[in-house]
Amino acid sequence: MTYWLQELQQKRWEYCNNLDAAKRDSRTSPTPSDFSKGLVAKDTPDLNILNQNASAERARNVLALETSPTELVGEQAACQPAPVHPSAINFSLKQWGTEIKNSMSSLRPGKGNNENRKSVFYTNEEWEMLDPTPKDLEESMALEEKRRHLLEGNRARRPLKDMIGSSRNRNSSDSSPTEWSSGNGNKLVSEMQLKFQSQQEELERLKKDLSSQKELVRLLQQTVRSSQYDNYFASHLCDGVPKDKLELLHQKDGQILGFNNQLEKLNLEKDSLQQEVKNLKCKVGELNEQLGMLMETIQAKDEVIMKLSRQLSDCEDNPSSQSGITNSSMSSSTNKELQELDKLKDNLQGYKTQNKFLNKEILELSALRRNAEARERELMAKYSSLEAKLCQIESKYLILLQEMKTPVCSEERSPTRDVIAQLLEDALKVDSSEQPEQAFFKPHLVSEYDIYGFQTVPEDDEEEKLVAKVRALDLKSISLTENKEISTGVKWENYFASTMNREMVRIPELKNLIRAGIPHDHRSKMWKWCINLHVKKFKDGTDPGYFQTLLQNALEKQNPASKQIELDLLRTLPNNKHYSSPTSEGIQKLRNVLLAFSWRNPDIGYCQGLNRLVAIALLYLEQEDAFWCLVTIVEVFMPRDYYTKTLLGSQVDQRVFKDLMSEKLPRLHAHFEQYKVDYTLITFNWFLVIFVDSVVSDILFKIWDSFLYEGPKVIFRFALALFKYKEEDILKLQDSMSIFKYLRYFTRTILDARKLISIAFGDLNPFPLRQIRNRRTYHLEKVRLELTELEAIREDFLRERETNVEKRDLISDDEEDN
Repeated sequence: MTYWLQELQQKRWEYCNNLDAAKRDSRTSPTPSDFSKGLVAKDTPDLNILNQNASAERARNVLALETSPTELVGEQAACQPAPVHPSAINFSLKQWGTEIKNSMSSLRPGKGNNENRKSVFYTNEEWEMLDPTPKDLEESMALEEKRRHLLEGNRARRPLKDMIGSSRNRNSSDSSPTEWSSGNGNKLVSEMQLKFQSQQEELERLKKDLSSQKELVRLLQQTVRSSQYDNYFASHLCDGVPKDKLELLHQKDGQILGFNNQLEKLNLEKDSLQQEVKNLKCKVGELNEQLGMLMETIQAKDEVIMKLSRQLSDCEDNPSSQSGITNSSMSSSTNKELQELDKLKDNLQGYKTQNKFLNKEILELSALRRNAEARERELMAKYSSLEAKLCQIESKYLILLQEMKTPVCSEERSPTRDVIAQLLEDALKVDSSEQPEQAFFKPHLVSEYDIYGFQTVPEDDEEEKLVAKVRALDLKSISLTENKEISTGVKWENYFASTMNREMVRIPELKNLIRAGIPHDHRSKMWKWCINLHVKKFKDGTDPGYFQTLLQNALEKQNPASKQIELDLLRTLPNNKHYSSPTSEGIQKLRNVLLAFSWRNPDIGYCQGLNRLVAIALLYLEQEDAFWCLVTIVEVFMPRDYYTKTLLGSQVDQRVFKDLMSEKLPRLHAHFEQYKVDYTLITFNWFLVIFVDSVVSDILFKIWDSFLYEGPKVIFRFALALFKYKEEDILKLQDSMSIFKYLRYFTRTILDARKLISIAFGDLNPFPLRQIRNRRTYHLEKVRLELTELEAIREDFLRERETNVEKRDLISDDEEDN
């Protein structure tokens, strides 16, 4: 109990100290759980946790009890048998006495089952009651003495009547339970068992020797007999006896010997059977003897029980007769006083432990109260600081409004410009860890990096910094106001609880959960599961260490893609802290995955765009899992030649997307056609890198959740949903330049992931995959014909250039690169 109470104290202490940290923005800065892998798992959320009060921490340890007991505690103790205590004999006697009282309760006059019992205080890990009654102890001691004599009598094979007489004639003072040593008894029994076993083995060995000697004597007798017969026939019967009769005599002699052998074998079998019968009779006699002894033992126990019950009844009826007892009663009263003294000592120890625990509880509650008061003072200080900041900003805005109401048209520097400059400077400040002493009172809600490592505010362009800050604040506001119903995290926890003892399978419930977005702390596990679902056929056919083998080959042998990979490493995600410098951890992992993949697919080698796919995968996956993620995208999801030099599959998908735009968003498609805006110049990159650097990070990872589970159809859904989201705003633009400029950045202004997901998976239905496949097949043939025509035109041009002197100086882009 002490252990559990201290554990509860510790949990309460930790909860109270981390209360503010838990309340502070857990939704936008979740802590990665044990499932999280990859680069984001190593990040710690930037939470402003209050420093724990050192004096309070010392105070709660002043009266700290043992938190590391020598024996098992908690769940381990619950699974173990009862521990052996120094007073185990008394405990077992008490248990026997309790059983006797329960079984004989009907013989006690005036004793009911609803007997009141005083409360008990438990003080140690053995859960031993500290107040056994002296009467119970006397009864249990007498009973234990009887049991000891019975066991000794059975072991020594003594007559049961002598045993009972000796046990009755003994003085109760000599029957102290301390005289019986269970260890010595066990040792004596073990020695007797070993001696008996050795004697049995010796007897078996002698029996075997005897049987072998008998067999030898039998063989010698047969040999002597046969030699005697031969001598007899040779000396007396050979003269004058015909040859046929002689053979007949030999034959009869052989039959006689055979019959004699059979007779001897049968005699041996008869002897063995007779021996078995004797053994069985002996066993039956022993069993009868044991049965009789057990019956006598039971009868003796019944007599002892009846005698003890009568004595107990007499003691309860005549309490005044205690004064006239003999030496045995005096010894029992002495034992009673000793037991009372032990009980008082145990109670004293228990009260000491209880007092120490309560004192510690008082100190701890005082420390928690002081911490709560300090927290309240700090929150009040923060509130005052924020209120003062708000008053300052309101004052500056009022001054600015007043100045704007009566503008001054002059070339001199007006106070308005200073106010505006100061307001812009304050607005562009970002919360960073460079000034930890002011971190608590800083009212800024946007940190320098989000949980994925992306910069929330760029460093260079001031106008872009202001827009990014507004976007980050809007995201913060959405995350704080959405999800009024049951949270997505609770749904995921319930799903994992339902699949705890079985493997996950593709079911509609899981599909709907993934479409709503996988929580940050479960994303690593779910991405890995989705990837293994798609590449199981590839991985089953590979040897262990396949990824490491590919990487080793790519590093040791000449790799044509390695040069281009090195050039693109730092250009992959420069706005992410995991890939911002050559020494970043993500750079080396990115290099390894791209090199291994280029060695697996020499036809593709390396294509610009693959680096961004791997970089996103590495944020939640380890190197080998990110490698298989790239295999899933390139070899399973995307059509053939999607990432080759011709980008044939990518061109086909853009034409398929145009068809879907004309079908799903006809007004917007007509608007683009009217002003001759080729929006595929924007969407081409969406499809190639699955929206990396095109949407805000929260939406990007929700798209990837569905993409890794369902496949490439998700790209078409979200591409259409992005246009549907801003359809009305695009339709208001009336010239091609403004439309194209808007298309370049409009996706970064979409912040409501819930609304976008609703459009993608709700408003755009039905969305059959069969339709996309058919359109891909149709446009693939057209694009191949166009590429063939272009290749023919190129060859004609090269031939004409070789023959025409004026055109020899013309160099194509490919030739210039070579």
